[in-house]
Amino acid sequence: MFEFDYSLLLSGQYHDMLLSGLQLSLKLASVTLVFALPLALLVALLRLSPLRPLQWLGFAFVESIRNVPLLAHMLFWYFAAPELLPQGLRDWLYAGNIEATSAIVALTLYTAVYMSEDIRSGIRAIPTVQLEAARALGFGYLASMRLIILPQALRVTIAPLISQTLNLWKNTSIATVIGVAELMYQAGQVESATFRSAESFAFATAAYLSVSLLITGAAAWYQHRYPQVRTR
Repeated sequence: MFEFDYSLLLSGQYHDMLLSGLQLSLKLASVTLVFALPLALLVALLRLSPLRPLQWLGFAFVESIRNVPLLAHMLFWYFAAPELLPQGLRDWLYAGNIEATSAIVALTLYTAVYMSEDIRSGIRAIPTVQLEAARALGFGYLASMRLIILPQALRVTIAPLISQTLNLWKNTSIATVIGVAELMYQAGQVESATFRSAESFAFATAAYLSVSLLITGAAAWYQHRYPQVRTR
């Protein structure tokens, strides 16, 4: 009869492996979020730029990223992209943690394009007369965006951005395919070493669920705290 071995999860070498995997997953999500948000804002502004070439640049970036599966991005940035670099830079990358670096690049680009669409929707939710009024007062396009439009638009997009953060957290698990020692990778290693599938993957499931519920709770709190955002 199967008995769940709690000691495997609570102490010892395998507990430490699972915990280190959880910590690395949280680091991947945190670092990606720091890079993805500014990139998403830049892409959203490109797509709304009055200059047609910048609009097409933003459009091409979004469509080329979001129409390719995240798994393909992971494999490209780990296997293919380093081979396109000069030898010196390639050696420097391989001397470090290229697995984590490749995962962060892939996750950043993938997350940023979806966040940029949420930010763009938030900007478009602001009445155009506000931008026109700012321009009539002598503000340039960037100044109008920074001082008038973006402060309102970002408040509108907080809830969708929290949802994208939830997707980012779950997407960190895909980094296991390129050997990043995150939570799913470590769970697999523990399972291979102990043949205790239930315990190792129960830990991973509980960890993903716990962090996801925290993020979902943050979104619910925000929607309760700011149930309606007036833009007119």
